[in-house]
Amino acid sequence: MPDLFSPLTAGAWNLPNRLVMAPLTRNRAKGTVPGDLQAQYYAQRASAGLIVTEGSQPSARGQGYLDTPGFHSDEQLAGWRAVADAVHARDGRIVAQLMHVGRIAHPDNTGGQEIVAPSAIAAPGEMITAGGPKPHPTPRELRTEEIPDIVEEFVSAARNAVAAGLDGVEVHSANGYLLHQFLAPSSNERTDAYGGSPENRARLTIEVTRAVAEAIGADRVGIRISPAHNIQGALEEDPADVEATYTALVQGIAPLGLAYLSVLADPRQELVQTLRREFGGVLVANDGFGTLTTREAAQAVLDEDLADAVAVGRLFIANPDLPQRWQQDAELNEPDSDTFYGGGAEGYVDYPALSA
Repeated sequence: MPDLFSPLTAGAWNLPNRLVMAPLTRNRAKGTVPGDLQAQYYAQRASAGLIVTEGSQPSARGQGYLDTPGFHSDEQLAGWRAVADAVHARDGRIVAQLMHVGRIAHPDNTGGQEIVAPSAIAAPGEMITAGGPKPHPTPRELRTEEIPDIVEEFVSAARNAVAAGLDGVEVHSANGYLLHQFLAPSSNERTDAYGGSPENRARLTIEVTRAVAEAIGADRVGIRISPAHNIQGALEEDPADVEATYTALVQGIAPLGLAYLSVLADPRQELVQTLRREFGGVLVANDGFGTLTTREAAQAVLDEDLADAVAVGRLFIANPDLPQRWQQDAELNEPDSDTFYGGGAEGYVDYPALSA
């Protein structure tokens, strides 16, 4: 079996190691525009086999949280160009995670943009706004004839990401956001071609992924899913339905020849391995959502042939040179959760590298 530090070909990319920097919301893109801090932050972590950016909205109405970046304005793209150039100057690879949040939003954060979702069902909980926490509003149900507009938002953002110099994109169909809202029965009560059966609920993710692959090349596209994650009200509690839904999804995208499939779930689950076989390509495992991923646990995923690469989140926040530290069995910096979201340089670009 390969080790974490052996190379891997994933689509168009030759990765120097099998450590993927997971997408990490940091809420520091002031005015939704990535700036010098973002360029420094991502460049510091260029030794990752692949960097997946923080979730970034493909359109203004796709934004949920404060100070998350987008891929839909000239100013944003200029900022991303500087990020891509900084990462490439250190021989890194970076792809944009395209995240339309759907109902996980509040108009106070988006200048009054309308909140849309598969069904007019409010998400549980609250959204942090500049005025404090506020309940998620009831979204407007998307009309069937509007679905192509959603697809086009992802396509346009993918083209923008590549035009800005990034190496590709990751379609975000996980964690309770818009595409996942279509997948989950609890948030999708539609009776048209995008609701009801597992095949119908998987339809939008398949259409978005296919259209993005056609626009920028399938070998520059990954996708992230989180079967039965049961987060933000996107509940998938019937194992048979979960298997049917995600099998339909993966069978729908497998012929495209995507760069990778990223799954947020225990890779030892039979469903994950079934989806891996159906996909037939590179699988990125991410089983550390609730706990820190250790080097030993990450290597075990490869040793047991459960995946081809491992996504790591919080340790990349605190250790910009994580591959080097793990390879040398060096001491790790501890992540400071108080500085995960919002703020400035502190807890963002000031974690020391091993060479320091």
